[in-house]
Amino acid sequence: MLYNSLHNKWLRLLTAVAGTLIMCLAQNLFIVPLRLYTGGLMGYCQFFRTLLQDFAGLSFGSTDIAGILYFLLNIPILMLSLRYLGRSLTFRTMVCVASYTLIYSALPTRAPIVDDYLTSCLLGGILNGIGSGLVLTCGGSTGGLDILGLILSKRGSTFTVGRFSVAFNGILYGICLLLFVPEVAIYSVIYNFTSNMVLDRVHQQNVNMQALIFTKEDEEKLGGFIMENLHRGVTYWQGTGAYTGSAIHVLCVSLSKYEIEELLHAVQEIDPHAFITVQKGVQIYGNYHRKVE
Repeated sequence: MLYNSLHNKWLRLLTAVAGTLIMCLAQNLFIVPLRLYTGGLMGYCQFFRTLLQDFAGLSFGSTDIAGILYFLLNIPILMLSLRYLGRSLTFRTMVCVASYTLIYSALPTRAPIVDDYLTSCLLGGILNGIGSGLVLTCGGSTGGLDILGLILSKRGSTFTVGRFSVAFNGILYGICLLLFVPEVAIYSVIYNFTSNMVLDRVHQQNVNMQALIFTKEDEEKLGGFIMENLHRGVTYWQGTGAYTGSAIHVLCVSLSKYEIEELLHAVQEIDPHAFITVQKGVQIYGNYHRKVE
């Protein structure tokens, strides 16, 4: 079921929207009621909302205008995405941004489910990381700093997406430390750190893998599938089985965890007797394309 969802265009989009729902539940149930800040562009929107309400004395009733601000700020970002990242990613991002802001604004902010700050930050961070990971694994994005980071990275900037996000979050939490009580900044950092840790586990496109395939069938057929469908380079060489003494073909390919399931299905169909070893979390340098599908 998960494999089909991740490799069907519309099921992937639906799963990404479900991920935005999980993110909104995590924030509105555990973080927003405690007046903490999620980080990223939404964290800045929550900060500006606080300034307008508490310092400027403006009242917006029961509406959390952070969601509205987030949507408005993403409009120019989506225009940049369309120019530099293409229509496909921009469309999925637009759908995710719209669903994220709609759900975030529609969910009522009530009293905290858990009064303990640390517990709320951990639970909220875990749920938000799961939701964010689903969105990214399905080729979507909730916009904001992620898109800006991707654009800078694609244009050759020394800023990676991660560095860009860390720099902006550092500024946000530094301001919170100056304007509010220290606990606000400290617990917000704990939430953000927990979320990113879980996100790295869930986000399959962010996990590099290396597969070695041992087959007695035509290696060019399997190699052709890898290049044509996964768009990955493949290297193969001849080997000899020590036990049988028979010739065997060995194929080596580096790919993401997101792509490994499709590779395993293809190998099973082409050669059910093939032997496969997979190494997870390998470090890859040089000419290797990190995909955002």
